Amino acid sequence: MLPRLDELEADLIVRRSRALHEGWLGEIEGIDLTLTFLQQKREQAQRHRRTTVMLGLPTRPGAPDHAP
Repeated sequence: MLPRLDELEADLIVRRSRALHEGWLGEIEGIDLTLTFLQQKREQAQRHRRTTVMLGLPTRPGAPDHAP
């Protein structure tokens, strides 16, 4: 997911540069907002990447429990 977010950010930066050159103020505002959301999404993805989830061992229905 993070590499895709990097691609999106690079594209948005290019689009923002063109919008700035063309004087498209509304477009710049929209791109800035999208870049803000993208940064939040990146931070969220990085947090989830560091989280470990313990799922336990699978069991079969009706199998005896081997707990001590």
